[in-house]
Amino acid sequence: MPRSTDPLVIGRVIGDVLEPFTSSVSMRVVYNNNSDVINCCELKPSQIVNQPRVDVGGNDFRTLYTLIMVDPDAPSPGDPNQREYLHWLVSNIPATTGANFGEEIVHYESPRPIAGIHRIVFVLFRQLGRQTIDAPGWRQNFNARDFAQVYNLGSPVAAVYFNCKRDSGRSERRR
Repeated sequence: MPRSTDPLVIGRVIGDVLEPFTSSVSMRVVYNNNSDVINCCELKPSQIVNQPRVDVGGNDFRTLYTLIMVDPDAPSPGDPNQREYLHWLVSNIPATTGANFGEEIVHYESPRPIAGIHRIVFVLFRQLGRQTIDAPGWRQNFNARDFAQVYNLGSPVAAVYFNCKRDSGRSERRR
């Protein structure tokens, strides 16, 4: 059987977070106006403090999307007992615009890994129309598959992830 070259498969996003899907809409995630998120890249917590700009493609402004941002490795890759930690949830994003044109359901929370290398995953779903999405009661143990099923979102239309690990601090002596 041939090995996949899809970075979402290699990075185990397909499997741990999502079922296999075919990307059909472009999505661009940019931090601080200069750090594009591409699959497998590494960003430090200090680079992702502020909410990113997320641009959604498509060709019909009437088509709406839901964006989720999750960490399947929380609190640590060796013991991901909070998988998937929900960092951000935005719904009703019109095609050809960005997340800032949608309705923020769960406010952006910057990832702050404490141990190991974490995968931070952005997933975009196409909605059947404008809909009300309720904020979950907590961020930990969110499940993208269950969420998509509850809100009848179907398979994702785009996804991208980056790796993030704790910033290395300078070793300073205590006085």
